[in-house]
Amino acid sequence: MAETCYRHPNRETAVSCSSCGRPICPDCMTPTPVGMRCPECMQQRTKVVRGVRNSGEGFWRAPATFILIGINVAVYLFEIAGGGGGINSISESTYVNFSLHGVAVAEGEWYRLATGGFLHASITHILFNMVALFFLGRLVEPALGTGRFLALYFASLFAGAFGALLLSGADAYTVGASGAIFGLFSAAFVIARGRGLNALAGEIGFILILNLAFTLSNPDISIGGHLGGLVAGAICALAIVAGERGRFGSRHRVAEYAVMALVAVISVAGALAVA
Repeated sequence: MAETCYRHPNRETAVSCSSCGRPICPDCMTPTPVGMRCPECMQQRTKVVRGVRNSGEGFWRAPATFILIGINVAVYLFEIAGGGGGINSISESTYVNFSLHGVAVAEGEWYRLATGGFLHASITHILFNMVALFFLGRLVEPALGTGRFLALYFASLFAGAFGALLLSGADAYTVGASGAIFGLFSAAFVIARGRGLNALAGEIGFILILNLAFTLSNPDISIGGHLGGLVAGAICALAIVAGERGRFGSRHRVAEYAVMALVAVISVAGALAVA
């Protein structure tokens, strides 16, 4: 049975408020950069914006994004601190002991599936990834909420590790947040399309195609890591869009988290299997 607008019970709708999740009809929806909002959420957002505009809105709008950037930067500073000097001179011991390495993962060092996603090989490497995370995170996190954003991020990170091991082999050493970043790219595209923000989806899609072209043309880049994150992000986003359209019923948030958790579990299991 189709859902009906919470303010107009006689009107069926397939659109939900991107903030509270309640079904809304065309008369009740207000377009925003992160989806449609109901009248109550629009009023609440106006009050919040007025109240925090001068008190750290940037951080609180996307706290997990800034924390993830901080962790990545802190880890990179630790890398270069033990690297003998220079912003591109990273600690060899940190690189060898914590990067994604299939042989080590097969021997029980499964933590590398996560830690490899927080290491970077050079200042250019981390700069590109953190700039992308800054812009994508500030777009996606407010649109999904911090919980779903983090679930999406780590599902994509683990899928990137799986893809890297699958295509690069067990002997390769792989580092970088690129798997998670590509997951955010594909998720942003799918969610923008799903919420009817076609102009935004077109811009994201164009940038994504350029990044894919660069990935495929550079032999030093982990193609598997990027593609793994890309696929995982798209799957997670499709589950989110389906939930917002009422496909999972009233418990759609539970179903969305379940899909993202399943993507992460399958990715970890797959990585362990091919390591």
